[in-house]
Amino acid sequence: MTLKEKIAAALPVCGVHVNMTDPIVTEIFANLDYDYVCLDLEHTAMDAAHVHIHLLAAHSAGKPLVVRVPQDDLTITKKILEMGIDGIIFPMAKDAKHAKALLDMTLYPPHGTRGCGPKGAVRYGIDNEGEYYKQPHIEKLCRFVQIEQESAALDAENIAALEHLDGCILGMYDLSGSIGRPGEIFCEENLALANKAINACKKSGKSVGVMTFAIDKETMKRYYDMGVNMITTGADYDFILRIARESLKTMKEVFGK
Repeated sequence: MTLKEKIAAALPVCGVHVNMTDPIVTEIFANLDYDYVCLDLEHTAMDAAHVHIHLLAAHSAGKPLVVRVPQDDLTITKKILEMGIDGIIFPMAKDAKHAKALLDMTLYPPHGTRGCGPKGAVRYGIDNEGEYYKQPHIEKLCRFVQIEQESAALDAENIAALEHLDGCILGMYDLSGSIGRPGEIFCEENLALANKAINACKKSGKSVGVMTFAIDKETMKRYYDMGVNMITTGADYDFILRIARESLKTMKEVFGK
C-alpha cells in the first residue's frame, strides 16, 4: 500500500524526524522499516535544495518523504511541490478558513490556487503534465495541517471536514503554549483540546497524527490510546546525542575519569 492509501484507511503508520542537512541521515532511515521519513523545514537550516537531495535519498530506498514547510510560505511550498514530494505538513493552522487556504496552495484550479510548473512531480516530462493537472496531483500527495493552536482545535470539526485534507497532526507543545501553559502537554486543558481534534478527525474519517521527539513506549502508547494512528517520533540529532553521551560515559568509566 502507498502512504496515501494507509492514511486514507487510518492505519497505524510510523515516521521519524530529519532535521540535519546531510541526506545520508534520510538514506539510513529510509532503509529501515519506517512508513515515511519526515523532513522539517520549519525549524531547521534546510532550504529547497536540501529537500531535493533528501527526496532522492528517500526514494532511492523506496520510501515516501513528507515535508513540514515553514509557516505560511507560498514560495518554498511551491518549490518543493514541484519536486514530487509524497506529503506536506502545514504548521500553525489557525482555523478552517486558514487551513483551506493552505490546502489550496497544493491544488490546481478549479480545486485550488497552485500555479502550473511541475518538474520532478512529472519526472521532467516523462509523465504527461496535462494529465497531472487533473487527478494525479490530487491522488499522489498526502496533505496535513497541524492542530497546534487553540483556535484550530476549537474549529477542528470544520478543519477535519475539508475536502482533500488527509489528516490533522497534533503539535502538543505549541498547543499548550497557545493556552498559556507551554510544555504542559498532558495537562487537562491541553488534552481536552487534543481530544476535540482527534474526535473531529474520527468523525470525518480522517487520520490523526502527532509529532513528538519522545521515543519511550509509555508516551507513544498514550498517544495511540488517545486515537492517534500516525506517530512521527524521535530526531536524528537526538539519536546521535543519546548514543554519544552513553559512549562518553562508558569511556570515562573505563579510564576512571
